Amino acid sequence: MPHIHLPADIPGIGAAFAFRPETAKPMRELAHILLFEPGSEASLSSRDRELIASFVSSRNTCYFCQTSHGAAAANHVGGSPELVAAVCSDPSTAEISEKLKALLVIAAHVQGDAKSVTPGMVEAAREHGASDVEIHDTVLIAAAFCMYNRYVDGLATWQPRNEEMYQTMGARLAESGYAQPRS
Repeated sequence: MPHIHLPADIPGIGAAFAFRPETAKPMRELAHILLFEPGSEASLSSRDRELIASFVSSRNTCYFCQTSHGAAAANHVGGSPELVAAVCSDPSTAEISEKLKALLVIAAHVQGDAKSVTPGMVEAAREHGASDVEIHDTVLIAAAFCMYNRYVDGLATWQPRNEEMYQTMGARLAESGYAQPRS
């Protein structure tokens, strides 16, 4: 049961967005830029950015965000539910690039204690080909998802356990992104 009166038929962050559309707009725009918009040539794929979001959400135990962003990652080229599960379980053994593994180390530290990110971690990511934009975006995705996760969980939003709903949502997010309200 949500802590405040939220629309009962809208799951997760969507209910909070519906409650306060004026704050939803910039939050959606940020997610759209970070997870969906194509970046520079050196930028991470949308799949990899969604994997970072799902990974951070799993560490924060936010079921709605972990599952929805995991489904989005699985719906991008090169994604699958098995890959998402492997990344959330142990990224060091997942079948992802060494660059993404190094970036996930940074994301984990941002999620836990951002001041614990070290120059060595950043250098390791660079050694595996990460650009400054990719390092920046990894930190911002991890920080933003700590906020999004706490928003969803802090209001006790409805987080259904309907896998088909998340698959449909993930396919829509992978195709259209986040900027427009979902109907």
